[in-house]
Amino acid sequence: MKKILNNVLALFVLCIIFLIIIPLPPALLDGMIIFNISLSLVIMMITMYTKDVLEFSAFPSLLLITTLLRVGLNVSSTRLILSNGGSAGKVIETFGKVVIGGNAVIGLVIFVIIIVIQFIVITKGAERVSEVAARFTLDAMPGKQMAIDADLNAGLIDEKTAIERRNKIQRGADFYGAMDGASKFVKGDAIVSIIVIFINIIGGSIIGLMAGTADIGTILHTYTVATVGDGLVSQLPALMVSTATGLIVTRAASESSLSVELTRQLSGQPLVLTIAGIALFVLCLVPGMPIAPLIVIGGLFLFIGYKLKNIEKPLESEIPDMAAPSSEMDFYRNIDNVYSLLNVEQIEMEFGYSIVQFIDESMGGSFVDRVVMFRKQFATDFGMVIPSVRLRDNIQLSPGEYVIKIKGEEVARGEVLTDHFLAMTSDNKILQEVDGIDVIEPAFGTEAKWITAQMKEDAEIYGYTVIDALSVIITHLSETIKRYANELLSRQDVIQLLDNLKKTNKELVEDIVPTVIPLGDLQKILGNLLKERLPVKDLVTILETIGDYGIVTKDTDMLTEYVRQAFKRTITRMYVKGNKINVIALDPEVEKNIMSSIRKTEHGSYIAMEPAMMQKIVASLIEEIKKMNSLNEEIIILTSPVVRFYFKKMTEQFLPEITVLSFNEIESNIQIVASSTVSV
Repeated sequence: MKKILNNVLALFVLCIIFLIIIPLPPALLDGMIIFNISLSLVIMMITMYTKDVLEFSAFPSLLLITTLLRVGLNVSSTRLILSNGGSAGKVIETFGKVVIGGNAVIGLVIFVIIIVIQFIVITKGAERVSEVAARFTLDAMPGKQMAIDADLNAGLIDEKTAIERRNKIQRGADFYGAMDGASKFVKGDAIVSIIVIFINIIGGSIIGLMAGTADIGTILHTYTVATVGDGLVSQLPALMVSTATGLIVTRAASESSLSVELTRQLSGQPLVLTIAGIALFVLCLVPGMPIAPLIVIGGLFLFIGYKLKNIEKPLESEIPDMAAPSSEMDFYRNIDNVYSLLNVEQIEMEFGYSIVQFIDESMGGSFVDRVVMFRKQFATDFGMVIPSVRLRDNIQLSPGEYVIKIKGEEVARGEVLTDHFLAMTSDNKILQEVDGIDVIEPAFGTEAKWITAQMKEDAEIYGYTVIDALSVIITHLSETIKRYANELLSRQDVIQLLDNLKKTNKELVEDIVPTVIPLGDLQKILGNLLKERLPVKDLVTILETIGDYGIVTKDTDMLTEYVRQAFKRTITRMYVKGNKINVIALDPEVEKNIMSSIRKTEHGSYIAMEPAMMQKIVASLIEEIKKMNSLNEEIIILTSPVVRFYFKKMTEQFLPEITVLSFNEIESNIQIVASSTVSV
């Protein structure tokens, strides 16, 4: 039974095809005509009570099927009219007589008016609305997709909801695109109906005159009645389907059916009804105007307007001596909604309009996927899950410009040429220069060139490293996040890391936090590690080290140094290539000056060195760094364990990117070569 029901539509379409080929008896034609009218009425009612167009997504296909049904019935009725002396069943005859009303000329004129209304007003209007709706729906797709991606990145929706919303947008675009084509069926059906009228009248009259069975007046009357009846039973369902087409493509976003929406919206302005009622009473002063209907309708409008105004009065009385508030004022009247304005996005990115192609997935953009992969890689490398990236377009930016914000404040800015590639000089020697637009690469500050796609292969052959514009943005974003990872690590993130560790090592967490170290101090230690780009993934080692030394000192900076020494294997892997490391060492006199400048308080320790001495040390360091740069060596400063933290604090204001290590942070099997020394 279920298989039969699934194939009913195919059998129905097959039967419609047979209507064109096989003659129907008048009784069966009557039944098919009534079915066609009923089906059209049902379709029109469904469109009126549909809240969302996708609830009736089968409408374009159904429009084709009903059009095909009307064409089949037109062929069958025309065959009967021409072959049966103008008799084509009771339905056609009854409709024809009702419209003609005893006068064939008047009836024919009325019928022509119905045809014109159907073709010029309803059909043409529905066709135009379908075209415009399809165009605007397709134009709005990128913005809707971006809104979904932004909500997903902000964590407002999950991946499943995002997929459902994307599918809904795609289905909506497909629906309006199908409606744009399906509306042509209605237009073609109206044209065919007009042609059939002339065929029935002219062809029937010729057949009747050739048969010679009656005079010309009787023949014209007979075939006019049949033609008008046939046209009416065809145009009535066509009119309803055309109206349904117009209704479904003009529906805006609403939360209820068309009837409820119209009632609510029309009754929402009682003053308008009152003014209309007064205007009708004024028309009574015009000589010759019918007084009775003007008074009745005008009085009805005044009565409805008065009642609606009284209904709204209790709502207005709740806010005495104040103007009616706008919807925005009503929203923020609730103090809980005001708190929503205080939220600050952890990571936010604004971009110009030409970068939209990288963001919008419907245009082939893969930015969101690249960010997701970076989040996964960052969690693997550093042991921290970065927050969602909030994406916003900003018309005030240049087309290829973008801004990266951390906690609502701009921390980085860059600009790309979306149709170019960035060629950067690598460690290898450049064989030949390429022509391009000279720029500074935004992530690392190196010299680079924007080149065209045609020059990409040549640049790679000449020794350049060539990347696309999207990779430039992703690299800049990833380096910015790494630079500010310590600020992005919140106390809630630390709690989640500890909860995750409790699944496998509950005793360690409960033994250390908060017994040995408070949660806030642990956050500071993890932040110190991330600030110098050390991973916090091995939380077990971090907690065990804090457990060993947390009893001796509560200074979070000193505890960070102990944890760094516990990570000597990791630090060696990060900075040492092979079995040898070239470093810049500190002269013993410099270390002595630093040690003598350390001041300790109950809240921690700091360095209090004379500005002149500090300036000498920094100047010497900069000079040694220049020498190392000329040798293409990685800049690593090596100090004693006690001095490392203070030297890093002293120089980070001038040289924030340099790496400062201590002897205890490098494994014993590594050969240390002091290429130069910082001295005063």
